[in-house]
Amino acid sequence: MQAYKLNATIDQSGHLIIDEPLDIAPGKVEVIILQPVPSLESSTETQTQSQPQKPRRKSKVKAFEGLFENAPPTPPDFDPDQARWEALKEKHNL
Repeated sequence: MQAYKLNATIDQSGHLIIDEPLDIAPGKVEVIILQPVPSLESSTETQTQSQPQKPRRKSKVKAFEGLFENAPPTPPDFDPDQARWEALKEKHNL
């Protein structure tokens, strides 16, 4: 499958309008739409208002009951595979 990156617009009626001609063979295609997110300031305002109460994780071990509620949230750029690799390198002196 070949990928193309194009600029397009969604009009008021919900139709996709591609802003430039395509130089590809006619036929069926799969379309993936990536919409830019609003700025951080405006998105935090709307998220705090509409965000439901976060679900509580239950722990069967008494000592860990409050651990998840008091833990800071993971950063958006956190990569669990990279963290695992760093821990293994440290453990095995690689």
